Amino acid sequence: MASPPRPTPSRPARASHRPVPATPAQPRWNACESPLTWLARRSGRDGRPLVDAAQLAAGERLRADFTRAQLTPRITSRWDPTPGGGGPEAFSDMVLAAKSRLDQALSAVGPELSGVLLDVCCFLKGLEEVESDRRWPARTAKVVLGLALTRLAAHYGLSVTAQGRARAPMRGWSAPEVDPAAP
Repeated sequence: MASPPRPTPSRPARASHRPVPATPAQPRWNACESPLTWLARRSGRDGRPLVDAAQLAAGERLRADFTRAQLTPRITSRWDPTPGGGGPEAFSDMVLAAKSRLDQALSAVGPELSGVLLDVCCFLKGLEEVESDRRWPARTAKVVLGLALTRLAAHYGLSVTAQGRARAPMRGWSAPEVDPAAP
């Protein structure tokens, strides 16, 4: 078996085209395709980003649970046989746990705002597409998405700033007194 040609300045090394397998703990996706990362890079008139760090983390966490729950639409037909006939026993514990977390997050946000979260975070629709689908006025989706992401971040316990007590209680510590004359 012949070995591959050695890289030279005129012939660079070929990049491997084998995909890196995604671990169950971290699904793989392109961060640049997410509308949330696009909004996080843009700033409003006040100079602040349209989506802050806590909102971005909450939206990406929702997307990760959506992906782990295997709810993403398929592009093509699936021809491989499903074990167990496709019933509930065919799903792993990880899939069921992700679905449960997704349901809890969407119910915490509420039915009014959960649709926008699913459209933007999970189905990767742009804001203009959401506005046209729902027949909303221009720039309404940005406001509704901000409210939904803020509620989602509160559900996950995420915050941009660390909050705590203004001052910790004073604590003292002392060792027992030792008599210098004692042996």
